[in-house]
Amino acid sequence: MASSSEGANLTAVLKKKGELVLEDTPIPQPGKNEVQLRMQAVGICGSDVHYWQNGAIGDFVLRAPMIVGHEASGVVSALGEGVTNLKVGDRVAVEPGVPCRMCGFCKEGRYNLCHEMVFCATPPVDGSLRRFYCHAADFCYKLPDHVTMEEGALLEPLSVGVHACNRGGVCLGSNVLICGAGPIGLVSLLTAKAMGAAVVAITDIAENRLEVAKKLGANHTIKIDSKDSREMAKKIKATMGCQPDVTVECSGAPSSVQTAIFSTKSGGVLVLVGLGPAEITIPIVDAAVREVDIRGIFRYVNCYPTALSMIASGRVDVKPLVTHHFPLSKTLEAFETSRTGAGGAIKVMIHCNQ
Repeated sequence: MASSSEGANLTAVLKKKGELVLEDTPIPQPGKNEVQLRMQAVGICGSDVHYWQNGAIGDFVLRAPMIVGHEASGVVSALGEGVTNLKVGDRVAVEPGVPCRMCGFCKEGRYNLCHEMVFCATPPVDGSLRRFYCHAADFCYKLPDHVTMEEGALLEPLSVGVHACNRGGVCLGSNVLICGAGPIGLVSLLTAKAMGAAVVAITDIAENRLEVAKKLGANHTIKIDSKDSREMAKKIKATMGCQPDVTVECSGAPSSVQTAIFSTKSGGVLVLVGLGPAEITIPIVDAAVREVDIRGIFRYVNCYPTALSMIASGRVDVKPLVTHHFPLSKTLEAFETSRTGAGGAIKVMIHCNQ
Protein backbone atom coordinates (compact mmCIF):
# COMPACT_ATOMS: atom_id res chain seq x y z
CA MET A 1 0.00 0.00 0.00
CA ALA A 2 1.46 3.32 -1.00
CA SER A 3 1.90 5.66 1.94
CA SER A 4 2.65 9.32 2.48
CA SER A 5 1.56 9.45 6.10
CA GLU A 6 2.88 12.96 6.64
CA GLY A 7 0.64 14.41 3.92
CA ALA A 8 -1.57 17.34 4.88
CA ASN A 9 -4.61 15.59 3.43
CA LEU A 10 -3.80 11.91 3.64
CA THR A 11 -6.53 10.14 1.68
CA ALA A 12 -7.63 6.54 1.08
CA VAL A 13 -8.10 6.10 -2.67
CA LEU A 14 -9.44 3.02 -4.41
CA LYS A 15 -7.47 3.16 -7.66
CA LYS A 16 -9.14 0.13 -9.16
CA LYS A 17 -10.52 -3.21 -8.07
CA GLY A 18 -8.17 -4.63 -5.44
CA GLU A 19 -5.88 -1.57 -5.29
CA LEU A 20 -6.40 0.64 -2.25
CA VAL A 21 -3.70 3.23 -1.61
CA LEU A 22 -2.96 6.17 0.66
CA GLU A 23 -1.92 9.37 -1.04
CA ASP A 24 -1.90 13.09 -0.38
CA THR A 25 -4.71 15.01 -2.11
CA PRO A 26 -5.46 18.76 -2.24
CA ILE A 27 -7.31 20.13 0.78
CA PRO A 28 -10.80 20.96 -0.54
CA GLN A 29 -12.38 24.34 0.10
CA PRO A 30 -16.08 24.61 0.96
CA GLY A 31 -18.46 25.84 -1.70
CA LYS A 32 -21.71 27.68 -1.14
CA ASN A 33 -23.74 26.11 1.69
CA GLU A 34 -20.91 23.67 2.45
CA VAL A 35 -18.58 23.18 5.39
CA GLN A 36 -15.03 21.95 5.43
CA LEU A 37 -14.50 19.18 7.94
CA ARG A 38 -11.41 17.93 9.71
CA MET A 39 -12.40 14.27 9.66
CA GLN A 40 -12.31 12.28 12.89
CA ALA A 41 -13.89 8.81 12.85
CA VAL A 42 -14.82 6.84 9.73
CA GLY A 43 -16.27 3.35 9.98
CA ILE A 44 -15.69 0.69 7.34
CA CYS A 45 -18.92 -0.51 5.72
CA GLY A 46 -19.41 -3.76 3.88
CA SER A 47 -19.96 -1.74 0.71
CA ASP A 48 -16.49 -0.20 1.05
CA VAL A 49 -14.97 -3.67 1.22
CA HIS A 50 -17.15 -4.86 -1.66
CA TYR A 51 -15.99 -2.06 -3.99
CA TRP A 52 -12.40 -2.81 -3.00
CA GLN A 53 -12.72 -6.53 -3.69
CA ASN A 54 -15.16 -6.52 -6.63
CA GLY A 55 -15.10 -3.05 -8.17
CA ALA A 56 -18.89 -2.81 -8.39
CA ILE A 57 -22.18 -3.13 -6.54
CA GLY A 58 -25.05 -3.65 -8.96
CA ASP A 59 -25.16 -0.77 -11.43
CA PHE A 60 -22.58 1.25 -9.47
CA VAL A 61 -19.29 0.38 -11.17
CA LEU A 62 -15.85 1.73 -10.30
CA ARG A 63 -14.53 3.22 -13.55
CA ALA A 64 -12.06 5.75 -12.11
CA PRO A 65 -10.15 6.18 -8.84
CA MET A 66 -12.50 6.91 -5.94
CA ILE A 67 -11.98 8.03 -2.34
CA VAL A 68 -13.67 5.55 0.00
CA GLY A 69 -15.57 6.03 3.25
CA HIS A 70 -19.06 7.23 4.15
CA GLU A 71 -19.72 6.39 7.82
CA ALA A 72 -18.22 9.57 9.16
CA SER A 73 -17.90 12.31 11.74
CA GLY A 74 -15.71 15.40 11.83
CA VAL A 75 -15.09 18.86 13.22
CA VAL A 76 -16.08 21.93 11.21
CA SER A 77 -12.87 23.68 10.14
CA ALA A 78 -14.21 26.27 7.66
CA LEU A 79 -17.55 27.64 6.49
CA GLY A 80 -18.70 28.18 2.93
CA GLU A 81 -20.86 31.09 1.85
CA GLY A 82 -24.37 31.06 3.29
CA VAL A 83 -23.80 28.58 6.13
CA THR A 84 -25.64 29.69 9.27
CA ASN A 85 -26.54 26.43 11.04
CA LEU A 86 -22.97 25.53 12.02
CA LYS A 87 -19.81 27.24 13.21
CA VAL A 88 -16.10 26.41 13.19
CA GLY A 89 -15.36 23.92 15.94
CA ASP A 90 -18.73 22.17 15.87
CA ARG A 91 -18.55 18.38 16.09
CA VAL A 92 -20.84 16.81 13.50
CA ALA A 93 -22.07 13.54 12.06
CA VAL A 94 -22.16 13.42 8.28
CA GLU A 95 -25.20 12.07 6.46
CA PRO A 96 -23.37 10.97 3.30
CA GLY A 97 -26.13 11.35 0.72
CA VAL A 98 -27.08 14.78 -0.62
CA PRO A 99 -30.18 14.89 -2.88
CA CYS A 100 -31.24 17.54 -5.39
CA ARG A 101 -33.91 18.89 -3.00
CA MET A 102 -36.09 19.82 -6.01
CA CYS A 103 -37.57 16.65 -7.53
CA GLY A 104 -40.84 14.97 -6.68
CA PHE A 105 -39.18 12.40 -4.41
CA CYS A 106 -37.38 15.12 -2.45
CA LYS A 107 -40.53 17.21 -2.09
CA GLU A 108 -42.49 14.16 -0.94
CA GLY A 109 -39.92 13.58 1.80
CA ARG A 110 -38.43 10.48 0.17
CA TYR A 111 -35.13 12.04 -0.86
CA ASN A 112 -33.32 8.70 -0.61
CA LEU A 113 -34.99 7.84 -3.92
CA CYS A 114 -33.79 11.04 -5.65
CA HIS A 115 -32.27 10.20 -9.04
CA GLU A 116 -29.71 12.99 -8.60
CA MET A 117 -28.51 11.75 -5.21
CA VAL A 118 -24.80 12.39 -4.61
CA PHE A 119 -23.69 9.72 -2.15
CA CYS A 120 -20.21 9.43 -0.64
CA ALA A 121 -18.05 6.57 -1.89
CA THR A 122 -20.59 5.42 -4.46
CA PRO A 123 -19.05 5.62 -7.95
CA PRO A 124 -18.25 8.13 -9.27
CA VAL A 125 -18.62 10.19 -6.05
CA ASP A 126 -15.65 10.47 -3.67
CA GLY A 127 -16.00 9.59 -0.01
CA SER A 128 -14.74 10.98 3.27
CA LEU A 129 -11.85 8.75 4.40
CA ARG A 130 -9.26 11.54 4.47
CA ARG A 131 -8.05 14.27 6.77
CA PHE A 132 -10.14 17.06 5.19
CA TYR A 133 -13.46 16.81 3.38
CA CYS A 134 -16.28 19.20 2.36
CA HIS A 135 -19.97 18.43 2.70
CA ALA A 136 -23.39 20.11 2.47
CA ALA A 137 -23.98 21.91 5.77
CA ASP A 138 -27.63 20.87 6.00
CA PHE A 139 -26.60 17.21 5.94
CA CYS A 140 -24.23 17.64 8.87
CA TYR A 141 -25.73 17.09 12.32
CA LYS A 142 -24.23 18.76 15.38
CA LEU A 143 -23.35 16.28 18.11
CA PRO A 144 -24.09 16.94 21.78
CA ASP A 145 -20.94 17.17 23.90
CA HIS A 146 -21.50 13.75 25.48
CA VAL A 147 -21.83 11.93 22.14
CA THR A 148 -18.47 10.66 20.88
CA MET A 149 -17.11 11.01 17.37
CA GLU A 150 -17.31 7.23 16.96
CA GLU A 151 -20.98 7.31 17.90
CA GLY A 152 -21.41 10.09 15.37
CA ALA A 153 -19.94 7.88 12.64
CA LEU A 154 -22.23 5.04 13.71
CA LEU A 155 -25.30 7.17 13.04
CA GLU A 156 -24.97 6.02 9.43
CA PRO A 157 -25.51 2.27 9.95
CA LEU A 158 -27.94 2.97 12.80
CA SER A 159 -30.04 5.03 10.40
CA VAL A 160 -30.35 1.95 8.18
CA GLY A 161 -31.80 0.08 11.16
CA VAL A 162 -34.18 2.96 11.89
CA HIS A 163 -35.40 3.05 8.29
CA ALA A 164 -35.82 -0.73 8.18
CA CYS A 165 -37.88 -0.79 11.37
CA ASN A 166 -39.94 2.17 10.18
CA ARG A 167 -40.68 0.42 6.89
CA GLY A 168 -41.65 -2.73 8.79
CA GLY A 169 -43.90 -0.87 11.20
CA VAL A 170 -42.12 -2.06 14.34
CA CYS A 171 -43.91 -0.70 17.40
CA LEU A 172 -44.75 -1.43 21.03
CA GLY A 173 -45.39 -5.14 21.45
CA SER A 174 -44.08 -6.26 18.06
CA ASN A 175 -42.53 -9.67 17.66
CA VAL A 176 -39.52 -9.20 15.38
CA LEU A 177 -37.19 -11.58 13.56
CA ILE A 178 -33.87 -10.31 12.25
CA CYS A 179 -31.99 -12.47 9.77
CA GLY A 180 -28.25 -11.89 9.92
CA ALA A 181 -26.22 -10.67 12.90
CA GLY A 182 -23.71 -8.52 11.06
CA PRO A 183 -23.45 -4.78 11.79
CA ILE A 184 -26.76 -3.94 10.08
CA GLY A 185 -28.57 -6.82 11.74
CA LEU A 186 -27.24 -5.70 15.11
CA VAL A 187 -28.28 -2.06 14.68
CA SER A 188 -31.71 -3.32 13.55
CA LEU A 189 -31.86 -5.33 16.76
CA LEU A 190 -30.99 -2.26 18.84
CA THR A 191 -33.56 -0.17 16.97
CA ALA A 192 -36.35 -2.72 17.27
CA LYS A 193 -35.79 -2.95 21.02
CA ALA A 194 -35.74 0.84 21.33
CA MET A 195 -39.02 1.08 19.38
CA GLY A 196 -40.72 -1.18 21.88
CA ALA A 197 -40.56 -4.63 20.31
CA ALA A 198 -41.62 -7.22 22.87
CA VAL A 199 -39.56 -10.06 21.45
CA VAL A 200 -36.61 -9.89 19.05
CA ALA A 201 -35.00 -13.03 17.65
CA ILE A 202 -31.95 -13.01 15.43
CA THR A 203 -30.36 -15.63 13.18
CA ASP A 204 -26.84 -16.15 11.86
CA ILE A 205 -24.44 -18.88 10.80
CA ALA A 206 -21.70 -17.62 13.16
CA GLU A 207 -21.93 -18.41 16.86
CA ASN A 208 -19.70 -15.48 17.88
CA ARG A 209 -22.04 -12.96 16.25
CA LEU A 210 -25.03 -14.52 17.96
CA GLU A 211 -23.22 -14.15 21.27
CA VAL A 212 -22.79 -10.43 20.59
CA ALA A 213 -26.47 -10.16 19.68
CA LYS A 214 -27.43 -11.80 22.97
CA LYS A 215 -25.36 -9.25 24.87
CA LEU A 216 -27.07 -6.45 22.94
CA GLY A 217 -30.50 -7.60 24.07
CA ALA A 218 -31.74 -10.28 21.67
CA ASN A 219 -34.39 -12.41 23.35
CA HIS A 220 -33.54 -15.39 21.17
CA THR A 221 -30.50 -16.28 19.05
CA ILE A 222 -30.91 -18.95 16.42
CA LYS A 223 -28.02 -20.57 14.57
CA ILE A 224 -28.71 -21.39 10.93
CA ASP A 225 -27.80 -25.07 10.68
CA SER A 226 -29.85 -26.15 7.68
CA LYS A 227 -30.33 -25.00 4.10
CA ASP A 228 -33.94 -26.19 4.23
CA SER A 229 -35.86 -22.92 4.51
CA ARG A 230 -39.10 -24.53 5.69
CA GLU A 231 -37.28 -26.45 8.41
CA MET A 232 -35.53 -23.29 9.59
CA ALA A 233 -38.87 -21.48 9.67
CA LYS A 234 -40.25 -24.22 11.91
CA LYS A 235 -37.22 -23.89 14.19
CA ILE A 236 -37.68 -20.13 14.39
CA LYS A 237 -41.37 -20.47 15.26
CA ALA A 238 -40.61 -23.06 17.92
CA THR A 239 -37.92 -20.86 19.45
CA MET A 240 -39.95 -17.66 19.42
CA GLY A 241 -43.20 -19.34 20.39
CA CYS A 242 -44.91 -17.48 17.56
CA GLN A 243 -44.35 -16.20 14.06
CA PRO A 244 -42.88 -12.70 13.86
CA ASP A 245 -45.07 -9.73 12.94
CA VAL A 246 -42.07 -8.16 11.24
CA THR A 247 -39.00 -9.82 9.72
CA VAL A 248 -35.95 -7.75 8.81
CA GLU A 249 -33.72 -9.67 6.40
CA CYS A 250 -30.15 -8.32 6.57
CA SER A 251 -28.02 -11.04 4.95
CA GLY A 252 -29.16 -11.02 1.34
CA ALA A 253 -28.59 -14.78 1.17
CA PRO A 254 -31.27 -16.41 -1.01
CA SER A 255 -31.95 -19.19 1.49
CA SER A 256 -32.36 -16.61 4.25
CA VAL A 257 -34.87 -14.60 2.20
CA GLN A 258 -36.83 -17.80 1.64
CA THR A 259 -36.73 -18.59 5.36
CA ALA A 260 -37.85 -15.05 6.12
CA ILE A 261 -40.97 -15.44 3.95
CA PHE A 262 -41.93 -18.80 5.46
CA SER A 263 -41.30 -17.48 8.98
CA THR A 264 -43.30 -14.25 8.83
CA LYS A 265 -46.80 -14.29 10.26
CA SER A 266 -49.70 -14.14 7.82
CA GLY A 267 -50.52 -10.47 7.33
CA GLY A 268 -47.03 -9.53 8.51
CA VAL A 269 -44.23 -7.60 6.87
CA LEU A 270 -40.85 -8.67 5.50
CA VAL A 271 -38.29 -5.90 5.00
CA LEU A 272 -35.43 -6.67 2.61
CA VAL A 273 -32.26 -4.89 3.75
CA GLY A 274 -29.41 -7.16 2.71
CA LEU A 275 -28.45 -7.23 -0.96
CA GLY A 276 -27.41 -10.53 -2.47
CA PRO A 277 -27.73 -11.81 -6.05
CA ALA A 278 -29.68 -9.60 -8.46
CA GLU A 279 -32.20 -12.39 -9.05
CA ILE A 280 -33.27 -15.13 -6.65
CA THR A 281 -36.01 -17.73 -6.36
CA ILE A 282 -38.55 -17.05 -3.61
CA PRO A 283 -41.82 -18.71 -2.51
CA ILE A 284 -43.91 -15.85 -3.83
CA VAL A 285 -47.20 -17.78 -3.74
CA ASP A 286 -46.71 -18.50 -0.05
CA ALA A 287 -46.21 -14.77 0.57
CA ALA A 288 -49.13 -13.78 -1.65
CA VAL A 289 -51.80 -16.10 -0.26
CA ARG A 290 -50.80 -15.26 3.32
CA GLU A 291 -50.66 -11.51 2.59
CA VAL A 292 -47.06 -11.15 3.70
CA ASP A 293 -45.99 -7.70 2.53
CA ILE A 294 -42.47 -7.63 1.08
CA ARG A 295 -40.86 -4.20 1.27
CA GLY A 296 -37.45 -3.00 0.20
CA ILE A 297 -35.37 -0.23 1.69
CA PHE A 298 -32.76 1.97 0.06
CA ARG A 299 -30.37 3.46 2.59
CA TYR A 300 -32.51 5.73 4.82
CA VAL A 301 -34.50 8.94 4.78
CA ASN A 302 -35.09 11.47 7.56
CA CYS A 303 -33.54 9.00 10.00
CA TYR A 304 -30.40 10.79 11.23
CA PRO A 305 -32.24 12.98 13.77
CA THR A 306 -33.99 9.91 15.20
CA ALA A 307 -30.77 7.91 15.32
CA LEU A 308 -28.96 10.78 17.04
CA SER A 309 -31.76 11.14 19.61
CA MET A 310 -31.64 7.41 20.32
CA ILE A 311 -27.92 7.59 21.09
CA ALA A 312 -27.94 10.95 22.89
CA SER A 313 -30.78 9.87 25.19
CA GLY A 314 -29.03 6.62 26.09
CA ARG A 315 -31.86 4.61 24.61
CA VAL A 316 -29.39 2.84 22.33
CA ASP A 317 -25.74 2.00 23.00
CA VAL A 318 -23.80 1.43 19.79
CA LYS A 319 -20.34 1.52 21.35
CA PRO A 320 -20.07 -2.29 21.75
CA LEU A 321 -20.29 -2.64 17.96
CA VAL A 322 -16.84 -1.08 17.52
CA THR A 323 -14.36 -3.91 17.95
CA HIS A 324 -11.23 -2.57 16.20
CA HIS A 325 -9.48 0.79 15.88
CA PHE A 326 -6.85 1.90 13.35
CA PRO A 327 -5.14 5.19 12.49
CA LEU A 328 -5.62 6.49 8.95
CA SER A 329 -2.07 5.44 8.09
CA LYS A 330 -3.08 1.77 8.61
CA THR A 331 -6.15 1.85 6.39
CA LEU A 332 -5.24 -1.28 4.41
CA GLU A 333 -4.79 -3.27 7.61
CA ALA A 334 -8.16 -1.96 8.77
CA PHE A 335 -9.85 -3.00 5.52
CA GLU A 336 -8.27 -6.44 5.67
CA THR A 337 -9.54 -6.89 9.23
CA SER A 338 -13.03 -5.89 8.15
CA ARG A 339 -12.89 -8.23 5.14
CA THR A 340 -11.79 -11.29 7.07
CA GLY A 341 -13.56 -10.60 10.36
CA ALA A 342 -10.26 -11.33 12.11
CA GLY A 343 -10.39 -11.16 15.86
CA GLY A 344 -14.19 -11.21 15.86
CA ALA A 345 -14.37 -7.90 14.01
CA ILE A 346 -17.81 -6.35 13.76
CA LYS A 347 -17.29 -2.64 13.14
CA VAL A 348 -13.80 -1.40 12.30
CA MET A 349 -13.21 2.29 12.97
CA ILE A 350 -10.50 4.42 11.35
CA HIS A 351 -9.34 7.57 13.14
CA CYS A 352 -8.41 10.23 10.60
CA ASN A 353 -6.90 12.51 13.23
CA GLN A 354 -4.29 9.90 14.17
